[in-house]
Amino acid sequence: MSQDPALLGLVEAARAVAQGKLTAQALTEACLARVEAWQPRLNAFIRLEAEAAIKAAKAADRARKRGVKGGPLAGVPLAHKDMYYRAGRETSCGSAIRRHWKATETATALQRLDAAGALDLGRLNMAEFAFGPTGHNYHYGHARNPWNTDRITGGSSSGSAAAVAARLVFGALGSDTGGSIRQPAHFCGLVGMKPTWGRVSRAACMPLSYSLDTVGPLTRRVEDSALLLNLLAGADPRDPTASMAPVEDYLRAARSGAVRGLKLAVPRRYFWDKLNKPSAALLEQALGVFAKFGVRIIEMTPPDMDAITAAANVIVSAEAAALHGNWLRTRPNLYSDQVRARLENGLALSAIDYIDAQRWRSDAITGFLKAMNGADAVFAPVGDRPAPTIEETDVAGRPEAGKTIAALTRLTRPINYLGLPAMTVPAGFVRGGLPVGFQLIGRPFGEALLYRLAGAFEMKVPAHERVPV
Repeated sequence: MSQDPALLGLVEAARAVAQGKLTAQALTEACLARVEAWQPRLNAFIRLEAEAAIKAAKAADRARKRGVKGGPLAGVPLAHKDMYYRAGRETSCGSAIRRHWKATETATALQRLDAAGALDLGRLNMAEFAFGPTGHNYHYGHARNPWNTDRITGGSSSGSAAAVAARLVFGALGSDTGGSIRQPAHFCGLVGMKPTWGRVSRAACMPLSYSLDTVGPLTRRVEDSALLLNLLAGADPRDPTASMAPVEDYLRAARSGAVRGLKLAVPRRYFWDKLNKPSAALLEQALGVFAKFGVRIIEMTPPDMDAITAAANVIVSAEAAALHGNWLRTRPNLYSDQVRARLENGLALSAIDYIDAQRWRSDAITGFLKAMNGADAVFAPVGDRPAPTIEETDVAGRPEAGKTIAALTRLTRPINYLGLPAMTVPAGFVRGGLPVGFQLIGRPFGEALLYRLAGAFEMKVPAHERVPV
């Protein structure tokens, strides 16, 4: 194979290994070579497990030579945000408190990827306890954006976005409580899927907010994301909140290209209010692509998104404070200033505040779906602009920290409260080579339709073909 194998898509790489065109060892060594070149610049990994990955790759190759049919990810290197527990392995959760903590069980999400034959290169950087949208980490160092290392990756799935965008691995798990998959995908030029709440098991994953947390993949291509969600989605006896709703064939949907006659709603109010001109121009071009496909574009007047965001903030603040209450009392000095301050804010909320935020949720979901006016999905920005710099967002302990955090999650956090599926799709690049994405928001358990739309768009606008250097 003439090109660097690490530059293949996930589905392409899996096919090459299955057909004997590439060995799992060669694929893993190609990824590790890129890790060696990029890790000093990106700080994507908290812990690299190269020796174990090579050993697993060799075992996969031996099995294939014996005629053992591998799973759909056999021999494909992945790596994951350091909040997915693996029995006997250290899981820091990006924190000092859990720096040397070892899990006693393995996350269902990891078990399902393992069963599909995926290899695991190690633990990826993340915001401390997944509670930060910038990608900053004051214990392990900030992750950096491969397109411009002075820029943030977004958070909290910072290392996942950096590693996948730089072609260090073929995909990675993130988590999304207020935009922590979609926003890093937007800043790093990736496909980021936040499924419907409950679509993917959260068993043995570090919790932040039980009512909002979702598990999903970051990949370079739409079909790669679809394949991973095929493997991840579904009921799980270890997680009673995991839905028993049937899992559709997302990969087939991503490849269908059948979007003519679908209807996309565009919420100009709120979502476009602060959008900068280069991003707005790129998103208008994306809407034009859908229109040429025969997708009907309609205007949408969304409900009060500020109120929805406020309710989401109450829930995440209260639930995170409850989860961290003991450590806040006994080890407050081990938190970074920014995360400790955010957690302490949650202690000031009353039970009435929390119950009201939960009680209003069904009305808010109903209102948003009604506002879609019969549309199949919603097309909206992910962020107001491309990735800002690390310096301008490094506001830990400063008065403007809250405003900075709120601005970064303004267009994503409401969707977590609504529990709807949403995915970031790369729209292209603005001047300076920075990526910009849009988000497609669906109806409950409407992931397959989002993949149809995203797959069709990617066929016309293959932003994944551009590689950071």
